[in-house]
Amino acid sequence: MKKAKIPTIIGIIILVLSLAAGVIFVQNRQLFRLGAEGQNSPKDVRISNITASSFSVTWITDTQTTGFVKYGDSVGSMTNTKTEESGISGYTHLVNLTGLSPQTNYFFKINSGGSDFDNNGVTWQGQTVITQDTNQPTLISGNVLLATGGAKNSIVYITTGTKLYSTLTSQNGSWIISLPANIYSANNLLEISALNGQGEVSTSQIYSKSAIPVPTMIFGQTHDFKNLPPSESTDTPKASLGVPETGTPSSGFDVSGQTSTPSASTVTLDSISSGEVVTSVKPEFFGEGPKGTEIQITVESEDPVTDKVTIPASGKWNWEIPKDLPEGPHTITITWKDGGGILRTLTRNFVVQASEGPAFVSTPSATPKTTMTPTPTATSSATPKATATPSATLKASPTGTPFPQPVSGDLTPTLLLSIMGIGLITASFLLWKKSYA
Repeated sequence: MKKAKIPTIIGIIILVLSLAAGVIFVQNRQLFRLGAEGQNSPKDVRISNITASSFSVTWITDTQTTGFVKYGDSVGSMTNTKTEESGISGYTHLVNLTGLSPQTNYFFKINSGGSDFDNNGVTWQGQTVITQDTNQPTLISGNVLLATGGAKNSIVYITTGTKLYSTLTSQNGSWIISLPANIYSANNLLEISALNGQGEVSTSQIYSKSAIPVPTMIFGQTHDFKNLPPSESTDTPKASLGVPETGTPSSGFDVSGQTSTPSASTVTLDSISSGEVVTSVKPEFFGEGPKGTEIQITVESEDPVTDKVTIPASGKWNWEIPKDLPEGPHTITITWKDGGGILRTLTRNFVVQASEGPAFVSTPSATPKTTMTPTPTATSSATPKATATPSATLKASPTGTPFPQPVSGDLTPTLLLSIMGIGLITASFLLWKKSYA
């Protein structure tokens, strides 16, 4: 009798082990899938560029992937979607949510690599401000470089006070962010940080009036530009005011045979405004001025270009640069002598952004009037220490809660294990019955 019980015990043990192995085998695919989702989970999520009708969402991932944002004005109505600005797979991600209502809470989730994520079980949310700022913004630009060249598609953040602004760099590492005019005029301290999503960071501090443009930043370095002098003014009065746009007298001698009209009429540059972003690498410049006046045109670039043009009888001049300009910030200076023999100069800063690069116009230009009150707020270790995190900025925890998409199962292992289990149960029962026969 006792000896007959041994096969029964062995059969039960084999059955339990078989069932355990079956469960592990069936779930094995799902475990691998959750590991992939962990690599795609959004980290260092921030809200920036807040206006009355828009805000931006940025994040980084451990692997190169694409993503989009699902959003709505309530948790149950997140039916709107917006894709990334760059449109390419990468470690860094930026989405601009536009067409929003003023002073409204918006809830959103991030879809990264095909899975939806929230902030550890809580939906992210951001709030637009009350009114839109209609003042002309100021464009702050610069370059971020790796040791091997331009740092493309890196995220650049500018923090001033409690406000955060962001953009992506172009293919050669150049960037441009539109800041409210009052930040520039008040000469606020700007804290700038750049992240490439692979653990490399560059930070700098500079006053806003010295930031047109910001000196080149290098990944792995911390820069202090606070002692730089203010940038040269780019304000340009209109020709109808009867005064030079930028007066820099350098001599008072008379020039015989000067054909220009009195200084009430001046040379203008009408094709480019201060800080304008142009999408042509070979822009055309034109304007007006006294007929017969010779103007010298200089474009500051990696290889400066200088040329001279004589204004025709029509009073309208034009000039096309003879070579392509690289992407990034540039300066054009026009020099001429007025009717009194005084040397005058007109200077404009502009930025060349090739059309195939990231859409820099995505950065909103309005000034937030009130701060956002996101919930919840967490701090990510990926944020560089030199970058202040404003209270209005939502930062997510490094990991999110995945919502895996359903996948169809394979019934073959289940059927095999079921047959094995039934067979083992039957065999165990027969052995038990035989032992008591």
